[in-house]
Amino acid sequence: MENVVIFDSPGKGRGLKATKEFWAGDVIFSEPSIAAVVFDSLTERICHSCFRRQEKLHRCGQCKFAYYCDRTCQRAGWAEHKQECSAIKAFGKAPNENIRLVARIMWRLDKEGSLVSDLQLTTLDELEDHIADMQEEDLTEFKVDIHNFLDYWPRTSKQHTIDVISHIFGVINCNGFTVSDQRGLQAVGVGLFPNLCLVNHNCWPNCTVILNHGKIELRSLGKISEGEELTVAYVDYLNLSEERQRLLKTQYFFDCTCDNCKNRSKDDLKLAGREVDGVKPSEEQVKEATDYCFQMLEKMDKARLNGDYHELVQICRTCIEKAEPILADTHIYLLRIWSTLSEVQAYLQYFNDAAEYARKMVDGYVKLYPPNNAALGMAAMRAGVNHWQAGQIEVAHGMICKAYGILLVTHGPTHPITKDLEAMRMQTEMELRMFKQNEYVYHSMREASLKNKPMTMMHEPKSVEEGIKNLFHRKK
Repeated sequence: MENVVIFDSPGKGRGLKATKEFWAGDVIFSEPSIAAVVFDSLTERICHSCFRRQEKLHRCGQCKFAYYCDRTCQRAGWAEHKQECSAIKAFGKAPNENIRLVARIMWRLDKEGSLVSDLQLTTLDELEDHIADMQEEDLTEFKVDIHNFLDYWPRTSKQHTIDVISHIFGVINCNGFTVSDQRGLQAVGVGLFPNLCLVNHNCWPNCTVILNHGKIELRSLGKISEGEELTVAYVDYLNLSEERQRLLKTQYFFDCTCDNCKNRSKDDLKLAGREVDGVKPSEEQVKEATDYCFQMLEKMDKARLNGDYHELVQICRTCIEKAEPILADTHIYLLRIWSTLSEVQAYLQYFNDAAEYARKMVDGYVKLYPPNNAALGMAAMRAGVNHWQAGQIEVAHGMICKAYGILLVTHGPTHPITKDLEAMRMQTEMELRMFKQNEYVYHSMREASLKNKPMTMMHEPKSVEEGIKNLFHRKK
């Protein structure tokens, strides 16, 4: 692979560095998975070959477990599914996603050897499994998976030692990468990408990873010099430094020493009080409002799980009424509440409210995230859709353009979501010209159009930016 080279990164072990200069939006490398599986919760709603979401899927007639778009997808996925199909029939049921993924990986390695591609930079044997670093509770679940794997693994397949099997489980536990649906809006499965495993973490990274047409792409977020280490963010930067370090230690087994963690960069903004005419609330007031929001967030999660959206709206409004005069627009709890309220109000078709809180969320994100950040781009896209739904075409077009500019870098021009945004940008640009020529005619035509056809500019995904923030799969 000509664009990168493996090197010993100080304090991190092996890493990748650039062998030439890159600019924002450049694809440094792309890579297919060694193997990938659909999440347990989505096995009947997602094609097991192309990972598309379809209304009607065709079930495998043999194992009765795998689902496909059509015969074409079923034939395309047969090489991976063939041994799995027999194993599921013999076992009597499909095991969990971790066991299914390990089995698919091992069947492929048994068939093709440790290097399945000329572009593969490392073998799985060379990757860390961090089994020795696991907590007791995680280790117990880990052993249960191995026990169930041994029952599932066919006697007719090549037999492996417990150490070999354990190593593969450990590798996917800390290196699994989420696989998204065809539009990149929802995580639907997990796969293993060996070269990506070599890219180290930084809280303020110079690269991002996106799944595009079945392959992951490592994309540059800005200028990268020749010889510079390539990094991605394993956890969301919106978390406080202490929380990011806790997540990285418990999930990936290392201590982050990046400048953002050492200097606790922007932590003050993430828990700040609102300043009005040079006057700030007291520390006690900020702490009280912060604690109150934290308690309300738990109630919000419960109402969301119960599908009680009107109760969820009431909780959000009560919280905002108390906290908004005290907390800054960059306070992470306030941002979560705005995001939730915007999402729910859009679902309930209160579009003006949805647009207002989506705009506030984007304004806060801009002050916290790097400029070319996928979560920021997706939030701007959502805000653009909400403003378009509310008939606020000027703000809508600005937000859509902002989102399009970011996603050109993070996702690239050929990604389905970027193509959607390009169509939306052209549509809002046309509507904006019409609006500036004659507002009355524009609103009259818009109202007449919406009476005949409901708003279908874009299906509003649930927590779009959450899927972007959590690209690296961790077993819950």
